Amino acid sequence: IVANMASLRSSLQRTDFVKSLLFNPLGFTINESGPPYVKTCQMLSQDQITLEITTSGQGLYEVTEPIQSWVNQTGLERGQLTIFVRHTSASLTIQENADPDVRFDLQTFFGQLVQENPSLYRHTCEGPDDMPAHIKSALTDVSLTIPVSSGRAVLGTWQGIYLFEHRRAPHHRKVTLHLIGE
Repeated sequence: IVANMASLRSSLQRTDFVKSLLFNPLGFTINESGPPYVKTCQMLSQDQITLEITTSGQGLYEVTEPIQSWVNQTGLERGQLTIFVRHTSASLTIQENADPDVRFDLQTFFGQLVQENPSLYRHTCEGPDDMPAHIKSALTDVSLTIPVSSGRAVLGTWQGIYLFEHRRAPHHRKVTLHLIGE
């Protein structure tokens, strides 16, 4: 049975049909001059940078342009971009960038959803807005993953990337960008 299975597998490996069914997530290609299942792969490149975003208090700060600029400067045409905010009282989101009322409504909604009332929280030593900022951050995202095509992060027509500052005081926020691709 083992010999028959090996013979069957060997003949199946040589057919174009089986080759066309191979799952190929990383751009592998079959080396036609070599034995079956010999694959070659173009090496992926990666780059990373940390941006510092200065905020002036609570609000949504659009960071699309510096991110798109950096992606373009890497020279990578396609891949996957990860954006990560290195704080527990700020977050990231992708939202509409055409109408400023959207940002106002989001901030108003989160302010009503998570109240700045010290009697509601045990963690109050960093101010009345700190624990609500942690909760808002937990309800949103601290990282985003965005595809890259033609040297740009792929966003919809009205989409922008935002740092969502949840604290009232100004802060210097660190946002790390990591791009892997080709």
